[in-house]
Amino acid sequence: MTDIQPYLRNVNVIRYVTPLREGGSLPAIAEADDDFLYVLKFKGAGQGTKALIAELIGGEIARLLGLRIPEIVFANLNEAFGRTEPDEEIQDLLRASTGLNLAVHYLSGAITFDPVLNDIDSRLASQIVWLDSLITNVDRTVRNTNMLMWHKELWLIDHGAALYFHHSWQNWEEQAKRPFAQIKDHVLLKYASELDEVDKEFRAVLTPQKIASIVSLIPDEWLSADSPFESPKEHRRAYGQFLESRISVSEVFVNSAQDARKSLI
Repeated sequence: MTDIQPYLRNVNVIRYVTPLREGGSLPAIAEADDDFLYVLKFKGAGQGTKALIAELIGGEIARLLGLRIPEIVFANLNEAFGRTEPDEEIQDLLRASTGLNLAVHYLSGAITFDPVLNDIDSRLASQIVWLDSLITNVDRTVRNTNMLMWHKELWLIDHGAALYFHHSWQNWEEQAKRPFAQIKDHVLLKYASELDEVDKEFRAVLTPQKIASIVSLIPDEWLSADSPFESPKEHRRAYGQFLESRISVSEVFVNSAQDARKSLI
């Protein structure tokens, strides 16, 4: 685990390489002006900036907890990109995403994690199950593990479906203290036999100060559109309060995961 202050670099997209036709969000492989390839997540996609916020928060919490996450960067997209793309659907997406987007370092040669083929120890499985219970990540299932094997190590990707409460912000204070029922579908649940130990360790790491440092990374412009709050500052604070409240009653989602695991073993 690290005490380094979270920080996201800014890059400029210089070349659209190829779309990754996964789901409805149409992420793409793109090259940036630092000569690296990234998986580019567009603010103009179906879930808008909320998916980018979930990606940022989920990924940086995972990194803080010592899990392997490809580097996340802010990616600036010039309006000229939409002019030369022949695919009309992609052209519309590029035009709607001019400005600040999010990108994740592309792990060239990585393969999808398969629980049948790839071994995982109980501690790492417990850490990932705990993380996904905290951020209410519905998208780490057998059908879509959102984990990669790269250089014989397990890497986590795609947290855009997490924090689903923020699509309405309805009763969000109450939702922060609820079990995570969808954990029953988690691909690693049956291997997660060390949740109590991980819970104690992770609660000590995720202090209010650490949570505040992560949510402080969210750009104001992502918090301004379609917001139920009076200001980006208030909106950002609510994300922090949700996470702090959820961590304070982590035994609720830990017990829920343990109960669901008992039905699998």
